[in-house]
Amino acid sequence: MADNKKKVHFKIKRQATPEAKPHWEEFELPWKPGMNVISSLMEIAANPVTRQGKPTTPITYDSNCLEEVCGSCAMLINGRARMACSALVDQLDQPIRLEPFSKFPIVRDLAVDRSVLFENLKAVKAWVPIDGTYDLGAGPRLSMEDQEAAYPLSRCISCCCCMEACPQFNDSTGFVGAAAISQVRLFNTHPTGEALKRERLAALMGDGGIHECGYAQNCVEVCPKDIPLTRSIAEVGGDVMKQALGDLFRK
Repeated sequence: MADNKKKVHFKIKRQATPEAKPHWEEFELPWKPGMNVISSLMEIAANPVTRQGKPTTPITYDSNCLEEVCGSCAMLINGRARMACSALVDQLDQPIRLEPFSKFPIVRDLAVDRSVLFENLKAVKAWVPIDGTYDLGAGPRLSMEDQEAAYPLSRCISCCCCMEACPQFNDSTGFVGAAAISQVRLFNTHPTGEALKRERLAALMGDGGIHECGYAQNCVEVCPKDIPLTRSIAEVGGDVMKQALGDLFRK
């Protein structure tokens, strides 16, 4: 039940087009138990009127699953990269500031273009190669220990929080980011995925590769799925170094 006496104050950064100048709008909603940021944005969409009583347009944002699985509703909430669906209003300082990710091209308001992550995943061949033209039969069996090690890495939801928080992820470095590196570790430890191990490690030797990581550890602090990103970076970094030295001595 709404408490009409208790209000929730939002300050939202808006931008109508990629070329438009950004500006801030403020909104006020009646408090309800269990409110999160996404449910608040839905209420604003139902009645898009600013705190000053001025009619405006609904906020543009991305969302889908509403249960921290799809990764689409990631944004800056009070300056921190996190998922809007699991950000509870009662746990946030007011006014609650909502901003789009700063390191990705703006589409509109809180929606950004995160396709760079998928380009980076393609660059490091983050998949298990199989020939789909005929039935290959059952795949190789993984031990329980290997499954337990791989499962945390498989939890990545492509939210890009780690990339937003990373000081090394920018236009100057072209760093692929922690998410892509962790996926390299995941697929390199898979019995079938290991077929492309050398190619994945070679991709991380070039520009924007693992040497760009400054090990700030921001990535592991903001990851909503608690993926051991810094351990992945350390292990993949060691594999890259071993392969680079091996290639050097084979010349």
